Amino acid sequence: MAIKKFQIYFLIFFASYGMLIPTRCLGNICLPKEHIALFVFGDSLFDVGNNNYINTSFDNLANYSPYGETFFNYPNGRFSDGRVIPDFIAEYAKVPLIQPYLFPGSQNYIEGINFASAGAGALAETHQGLVIDLKTQLTYFKNVKKELRQKLGDEETTSLLARAVYLINIGSNDYSVYLSEKYTQQKYVHMVVGNLTTVIQGIHEMGGRKFGVLNQPSTGCFPVIKAVVNGTKGSCLEEYSTLAKLHNNLLVVELHKLKKQIKGFKYSYFNFFDFSFEVITNPSKYGFKEGGVACCGSGPYKGYFSCGGKRGIKDYDLCENPSEYVFFDAVHPTERANRIISQFMWSGNQSIAGPYNLKTLFED
Repeated sequence: MAIKKFQIYFLIFFASYGMLIPTRCLGNICLPKEHIALFVFGDSLFDVGNNNYINTSFDNLANYSPYGETFFNYPNGRFSDGRVIPDFIAEYAKVPLIQPYLFPGSQNYIEGINFASAGAGALAETHQGLVIDLKTQLTYFKNVKKELRQKLGDEETTSLLARAVYLINIGSNDYSVYLSEKYTQQKYVHMVVGNLTTVIQGIHEMGGRKFGVLNQPSTGCFPVIKAVVNGTKGSCLEEYSTLAKLHNNLLVVELHKLKKQIKGFKYSYFNFFDFSFEVITNPSKYGFKEGGVACCGSGPYKGYFSCGGKRGIKDYDLCENPSEYVFFDAVHPTERANRIISQFMWSGNQSIAGPYNLKTLFED
C-alpha cells in the first residue's frame, strides 16, 4: 500500500509538468527511470536556509524581513527577495525545491540536497565557527551517501550519484577576508582554488561525475564595494576585482586538468564574472531599471549591508519593486536577477557556460 502511494505521488508530480514518466520502486521509494538528483554546495548565493540551524551572526542570516517576501511571503534564510539560483535550476530540471541539509524534518535525499552556507568559504578559516565551510559540506555529503546506500543499496546509490549534478559556488567570502600581510595574492588564490578542486575530487571519489561551477563575479561593481570607497561615481572599481580575476584564470586551468586526470568528469563552467559585469553595467538590456544601486539597504548605492536592520545599522530603505533591480541588498541579487542568471547557466552557449551548459549535463 505504501509503495502505491509513493508511485501515485511521483506520477502526479511529473504529470504536472505535462508528461507521465514510468517509475522504478525500491522498497517504499519510487524513482522516475531517468531521475537526476541535484546536490548543492556553496555560500549565500546558494544557501536556502542551512544557516537558520547553526549558531551564527546576523551577517550570515536572512531569516528576517524583508528577505523572502516576493515569492515565499516570509523570510526563510534565502539572501534574496524570493528564490535563489538553485531553486530555478531545480525548476528547469523538473525536481522539487531542494531542501537545506540541516532542515530538521525527514529527508530522503533522492532528489538531492543543499549544503550551502551563507558566509562559507573554501578555506576552513573563513568565518570559522560561524558557517559550514566547504570541507564540512563534503563531510555532510559523505553522510548522505551512507544513508542512500542503506535505503537504496550500493548499485542504485552508485547509479543515482553518477547521474546527479553537483552545483558549486564558493570563494567570494575567502577573498572578502583576505589578509595581504599573511599571503601573497597568488598564494592565497592557489589555496582557495586548491581547496575547491580537492572537494570536487572528493565528490568524484564518492561517485559524482557532473559538475556545475561558477567563477567569481565582478565584485568591483557591487554596491557594497562602491559604498565604502569615497568618490565613486557609479563605475565599477577594477582593482577590487583583482582577486576574482586571478581566481577565475586559475580555476579554468584546474578544471581542464581535472577533465584529463579523473575518469568521467564533466563540467559546466559559468562565466559569472563577465555576465555579472554586463548585467550590472547594462541593466536595461535585461529589463532592469537599476544595476548599480541595491533595492534594500542604506548609504551610497544602498551599499551598506543593513537590509532588515539587524546588522548594526537599524535604518534602511526598501524599494517598491525589487524586480526592477539587479541587487536586492548590497551583495545579493534579486529573485528576477537570479532567474536570469539561472537561465544562462541552464541553456547558455559555450561563451558563457562551457564546455557544457547545465541542461546538457542533466540530459546526458
